[in-house]
Amino acid sequence: MSSGVRYDFDTVVDRRGTWCVQWDGVADRFGVDGLLPFTISDMDFETAPEVLAALRARLDHGVFGYTDWRQGDFRAAIAHWYATRHGTEVDTGQLVYGPSVLSQLSQLLQMWSSEGDGVVVHTPTYDGFRKAVTGLGRELRGVPVGDGTALERELARPDSKILVLCSPHNPTGRVWTEAELRETATLAARHGVAVISDEIHADFAHEGHVHVPWTRVAGDGRWALVTSASKAFNFPALTGSYGLIGDAADRAEFLRRMETAEGLASPAVLSLTAHIAAYREAGAWLDAVRTYVAGNLALVARRLNEAFPELGWEPPQAGYLAWIDLRPAGVDGDEALQRVLIEQERIAVMAGGVYGAEGFVRLNVGCPRSKAEAGVEALIRGVRQVRADRAGA
Repeated sequence: MSSGVRYDFDTVVDRRGTWCVQWDGVADRFGVDGLLPFTISDMDFETAPEVLAALRARLDHGVFGYTDWRQGDFRAAIAHWYATRHGTEVDTGQLVYGPSVLSQLSQLLQMWSSEGDGVVVHTPTYDGFRKAVTGLGRELRGVPVGDGTALERELARPDSKILVLCSPHNPTGRVWTEAELRETATLAARHGVAVISDEIHADFAHEGHVHVPWTRVAGDGRWALVTSASKAFNFPALTGSYGLIGDAADRAEFLRRMETAEGLASPAVLSLTAHIAAYREAGAWLDAVRTYVAGNLALVARRLNEAFPELGWEPPQAGYLAWIDLRPAGVDGDEALQRVLIEQERIAVMAGGVYGAEGFVRLNVGCPRSKAEAGVEALIRGVRQVRADRAGA
């Protein structure tokens, strides 16, 4: 999609004092307040003006009673988005709804596995997956991204019940090819393993990479696709997500659990409003913000590789999270670098150990270019300081 509208992503929006996790909650994770944050995966941009206009119109109505997500506009908007963005026809009869992707994941884990069962994930692993899996008493079983042999070995274990697939992958930004996904579907079906495909980063695949929805490759295996427009259009605080579940009995059980056991029959009306406006009207904004973020990632690549040619760092295939392996530059752990970044550079960056990979960082550059530039320059200075400290020890 294209548009003649010019969007402003350079203007800094002050998020302090808005109860946001990235800015106002930085001390909770890093122990120090006032750091410049590049952390949790939301963006510092206002959401699309088309979404804002729809929200304002709904607010002006003034009545906020109980809401039904099954109404036609929501279903039709999702079908339209998948048809126009992903070249995929979805069966809207397979739709389910939940307050978040992780809440859907939790319900599905409980439906399809028992305590002590194995849940397979790719490593490095999004920390939300680890918390959900281990918090429910399941065993997290990691396989390195791209290691098909390890994947089959773990899926073949008799008590491995579920594969949680992050597609595109967080934190690496990997976009799985259709061939890779078909092979994964074949392996899961062969070993009787259910697949939960988290596709919340799907709409941020960068040029040259195409996201393939799990519905295209699922076949006859047990599966669910869980996602939300909130990541791409930056409205996670509105809550709200949706999913597609292949089996009718599984769908019915999921909805029973969500609507009766959890008491979540009525979704947030502003979330429905935002989803519909995003999918129907805001495609041009998404194209523009993705192009802008690609520029930020190119900036990070240029400066990192100028400073440390040994890194040979390349931007991710999807998303606005720069996953950076700093080990070639002499950073083989998290503690020393984090201390320098926090105490000297006054920035907050997610350490690789959060995702099971020390010596890496995850730098969020879904932000104005001035902030992205400040972040990468601080990171470069931090790495240089760690190396100098080590040389002088």
